[in-house]
Amino acid sequence: MAVSELLGLDGGSQPRITVDRHLASAWLLSSLRPLGWKLPEPWDPIAGDYKTVDGWIRLHTNAPHHRAAALTVLGCPGEQAVIAAAVAKRGANELESAILRAGGCAAAMRSLADWRDHEQGRAVRAESLIALEHFSTDASRWRPQPVRPLAGVRVLDLTRVLAGPVATRFLAGLGADVLRIDPPDWNEPAVVPSVTLGKRCARLDLHNANDRCIFEALLAEADILVHGYRPGALERLGYGAAQRRALNAGLIDVSLCAYGWTGPWAGRRGFDSLVQMSSGIAAAGMCWRQADRPVPLPVQALDHATGYLMAAAAVHGLIARIRNATAVSAKLSLARTAAVLLDSGGIPSGPAFSEPRDNDYAPDFEHTTWGPALRLRSPILIGDMPLHWDHPASALGSVNASW
Repeated sequence: MAVSELLGLDGGSQPRITVDRHLASAWLLSSLRPLGWKLPEPWDPIAGDYKTVDGWIRLHTNAPHHRAAALTVLGCPGEQAVIAAAVAKRGANELESAILRAGGCAAAMRSLADWRDHEQGRAVRAESLIALEHFSTDASRWRPQPVRPLAGVRVLDLTRVLAGPVATRFLAGLGADVLRIDPPDWNEPAVVPSVTLGKRCARLDLHNANDRCIFEALLAEADILVHGYRPGALERLGYGAAQRRALNAGLIDVSLCAYGWTGPWAGRRGFDSLVQMSSGIAAAGMCWRQADRPVPLPVQALDHATGYLMAAAAVHGLIARIRNATAVSAKLSLARTAAVLLDSGGIPSGPAFSEPRDNDYAPDFEHTTWGPALRLRSPILIGDMPLHWDHPASALGSVNASW
């Protein structure tokens, strides 16, 4: 809808938007079907839900340093049975706090009522779904193109895993030049083939003076910055909001965090699966299924939904630059998106999604870094135009950091 509005500026017609519900659901799983090769397992062997003395806790250990932090706190080797025995002696909230203090990621399971009454739950509900700020800038001379609406738009992508990469993948599908930047030692092998579609991927070390100069030059020439660093992380690197605005007065700045931007948990490490535990979603699923363990959503819906909202915020930023000569800053969080889901009520009509069908995939092979694959067809049409990506999925750090 934001793209339709963008294309309607300057008196143009706003094209009709069509969403294929089945394909939209399929994209929430994996958009890629490898041919003759396999994606790595999405989870570290010890990641998952564990019974505590007084409830449940989820350990998120996909990143090596998060895994090490959890094992250090538990004081045991990385074996599921041994970990389960160690966790069973601890309280959920106490263990959650200890792992977070050690630099790890974990979430105790809370009920919907617990989260509503929790200080952080109240803080998140008071936030805007998309918190916007506007800054005066020069009017943009760039205009969208009917076939590739975002052609000529430069997007600097500093995001990880799913929500931010979903946003920038969508922008790439509309024709934007998306350059993803990762630190030298970062990797996420299970999701990269799905989320780097349409992007070029480079590495920079923002602790290195030469790389900082390269980054600042890229930022100065970007139209949109999308980042998922925890609140305060870019500030510590010397690239806080004021510094980013000084480098690029017209920048559309879209940022994401896990647990919200206010309240006692602002800045807490988190991922979709952890927010589902904290916000009551996993507990509600457990009650609904009458299960004996947490039941989260079957997909990481908070990541995907927030990613599409981030993409919409970026496109609205382009509209604001053209219409009002203003630059936009937008802040979103997984926890605030969860509040929208929890408040939605009701059950949608129509059949439940099962699995992707063979004819859901585009007929042409995508020649990824890892081998040939099929990619799901576009879930939307803008007029009669599907999304289209100019680059196959590629490995992190596969190009030089340049526009």
